[in-house]
Amino acid sequence: MFEWSTKVRYMECDAQGVVFNGWYLTYFDEAFAAFLTHRGLSYAELTGSGYDAAVVRTELDWKTGLGYGDEPAVAVSTATIGRTSFALDFEVRRDGEVTCSARTVYVVIATDGSGKREIPPRLAEALGDPAPLRG
Repeated sequence: MFEWSTKVRYMECDAQGVVFNGWYLTYFDEAFAAFLTHRGLSYAELTGSGYDAAVVRTELDWKTGLGYGDEPAVAVSTATIGRTSFALDFEVRRDGEVTCSARTVYVVIATDGSGKREIPPRLAEALGDPAPLRG
């Protein structure tokens, strides 16, 4: 399992004093790119080879909010791999406590705009074997 760490900035908090929900998707994007890099495939290499991964679905479950100055880690694992799509699991953790969990489904597309593609071998290798964070 891979973890990407961040620090909650003031601008990410809403009027309730917690991280606004839309920022979690940004955290997941950053964690996904770091996950690929950690596995030996930079996002620039992926797109440079003519492929990209587009989000088609995200399901999130919040348990508690993050606030300004918190330093969460986002755990990332490969949940499923198909022919043209894959899913990643994310857990946002503060001091070991899971504050939010999510599953995001991506479809592989061509960077030239010609549509979806089968998962290229280099990306499949970087994703590794599925080991979901949740059942």
